[in-house]
Amino acid sequence: MDKKDLSIVYMGTPEFAVEPLRLLVENGYNIAGVITMPDKPAGRGYKIQYSPVKEFALAHDLPLLQPAKLKDPKFLEELQQWKADLQIVVAFRMLPEVVWNMPRYGTFNLHTSLLPQYRGAAPINWAIINGEKETGITTFFLTHEIDTGEVIQQVSVPIGENDNAGIVHDTLMKLGGKLVLETVDSILAGNLTSIPQEEMRTGVELKPAPKIFKETCRINWDQDVITIHNFIRGLSPYPAAWTELEKGESRTTLKIFETEKQVASHQLPIGTITTNGKNEIRVAGKDGYIVIRSLQLAGKKRLTVPEFLRGNNLEGGKLV
Repeated sequence: MDKKDLSIVYMGTPEFAVEPLRLLVENGYNIAGVITMPDKPAGRGYKIQYSPVKEFALAHDLPLLQPAKLKDPKFLEELQQWKADLQIVVAFRMLPEVVWNMPRYGTFNLHTSLLPQYRGAAPINWAIINGEKETGITTFFLTHEIDTGEVIQQVSVPIGENDNAGIVHDTLMKLGGKLVLETVDSILAGNLTSIPQEEMRTGVELKPAPKIFKETCRINWDQDVITIHNFIRGLSPYPAAWTELEKGESRTTLKIFETEKQVASHQLPIGTITTNGKNEIRVAGKDGYIVIRSLQLAGKKRLTVPEFLRGNNLEGGKLV
């Protein structure tokens, strides 16, 4: 079969999903249509903004659908008219069986972990929060239960000691595009094999990657400094770990984006801030210090520590 004879429907929304679509188009695959989320107002003026995937689709004259409900009969009829041989899902949403079971070659998803580990909505964040030294990307066929289908291909990548979620995201975004292309190449060539995830577990406990909410992101200063450091970088730059700055009787929300850890013995109460007032902020933990490198007060811009200290006095402050 020629590339032009393999009809592909592509589903995705954010920037992460653009790279695989771009590579498929550049490599001559037949994109019968693109599905992305409905437009939403954003920003202070609540202006309608297109998703990155929609912008790409429009720029390349690709047919586009933006269904509010994936079981809508009108949408299903339009989808069937595209006569997809294969569907690809990258950073989209859960699909009903009537959608993922439609093409003859099925539907595969790109997931940002080494399945079966870190099934769920936030695999990059949780891998870093848990102090993993390695993560990766996986292509797998969709089935009834989320992130449980047969694995097609995987690529592993190391997580550096100070890598944050943004760094890992960008690394996986580039690799993910290549992996999607390789997976489609294998399907086209007819030499694809897939492995049930049950055969990949090897007796190791599976770690989940549930959706992250605001309350999930609050820093617990009673933990050891390595755990706190991993927590902060696992949520940076978005949605960002937060705490409260307590000075006297006032409390202000504070986001922390970048830190270093210092394991050391001390006698300070947990959460105590020490600073030279110029370029250093340290927070006492139970077994050392968290050295803050960039942070943001509620309603203000993200700043480096020297920038922050030029306009803020932290003497006598505490993080809680």
